[in-house]
Amino acid sequence: MPTAELIRDALATVIDPEIRRPITEIGMVRSVDLDGATAIIGIDLTTHGCPMRERITSDVEAAVRTVGGVADVRIELGVMSDEQRLGLRSKLRGGKPDPVIAFTQPGNLTRIYAIASGKGGVGKSTVTANLAAAMAADGLKVGVLDADIFGFSIPGMLGVKGQPTRIDDMLLPPIAHDVKAVSIGMFVPEGQPVVWRGPMLHRAVEQFLADVFWGDLDVLLLDLPPGTGDIAISVAQLLPHAELVVVTTPQPAAAGVAERAGAIATQTSQNVVGVIENMSWLEQPDGSRLNLFGEGGGAKVSERLSATLGTAVPLLGQIPLDIVAREAGDAGTPVVLSDPESPASVELRRIARQLAARQRGLAGRSLGVTPIKR
Repeated sequence: MPTAELIRDALATVIDPEIRRPITEIGMVRSVDLDGATAIIGIDLTTHGCPMRERITSDVEAAVRTVGGVADVRIELGVMSDEQRLGLRSKLRGGKPDPVIAFTQPGNLTRIYAIASGKGGVGKSTVTANLAAAMAADGLKVGVLDADIFGFSIPGMLGVKGQPTRIDDMLLPPIAHDVKAVSIGMFVPEGQPVVWRGPMLHRAVEQFLADVFWGDLDVLLLDLPPGTGDIAISVAQLLPHAELVVVTTPQPAAAGVAERAGAIATQTSQNVVGVIENMSWLEQPDGSRLNLFGEGGGAKVSERLSATLGTAVPLLGQIPLDIVAREAGDAGTPVVLSDPESPASVELRRIARQLAARQRGLAGRSLGVTPIKR
């Protein structure tokens, strides 16, 4: 005969789709009862309008049916009380009741890359979405913060629909292609502009970092707006150990502006990981390359930033123009997933693996050293 203990063990294999933790660990299993061979499971959802209600219900039923002797499953859904939600928020924040930026806490190992550009139209968001999808496909836990408040495009490129689930003052980010993503575009009606000044922009980025439950990420990518304005400065203040990746095109005009976007590191003390040249060439049917935007811009930015910063700033890669990459972005599925063998995909995956292989520095991390008193 089945036992409540065996059923709870089975329920421990059910992972909440948004929080990505076992439902037994986060207090969603209210009760486990048996009426002969019928298992009666009480589940408390985090919110009344939980978008994952059907998924959780089906996963719970499937898990319980794996227990020998269970002939039927009855699931009784409820909603967490205010006290339960308070306990859940505290647990997810590591025992801290108030919001904190987890990425700045000692011991946090998340690698943070701020994807920057000097001007718009160089494909920075396309690069960000594809790098995130490529890293997630390689098994990393990845998040994307769309910090381009005025020109947000990450939700469309990742195919994210709807708003984050709210647990009081905590937000659970939507997940698409195994990437957690948050953008102001998830809260603004279609076609409505965002008209904010500096303090509100800073507060928005701060809330996206502190109020969103990102979980234990391997990599966080920030899609910055073009230039060196308020948000670039806010990111440097809120995430001082974030590293910059500069995106440019081969065109000299774009390269000159991109250099300034990377040179901000001289004032913010950030590290510039490298330069990505996008739209490098268009491959012709005969195998030749058509350099629509000139050539050499990425190498020039790399060379000049290395001289300005006094440290090596490599050219991480050159991404060719690819029609399928544009089509994939419009469809909400990054090209590294929809057409992994295309020239752009191959190069994007190669760049993603370079960034994924880098280790975080020691800044902000505990060294585990205790001073000895004499």
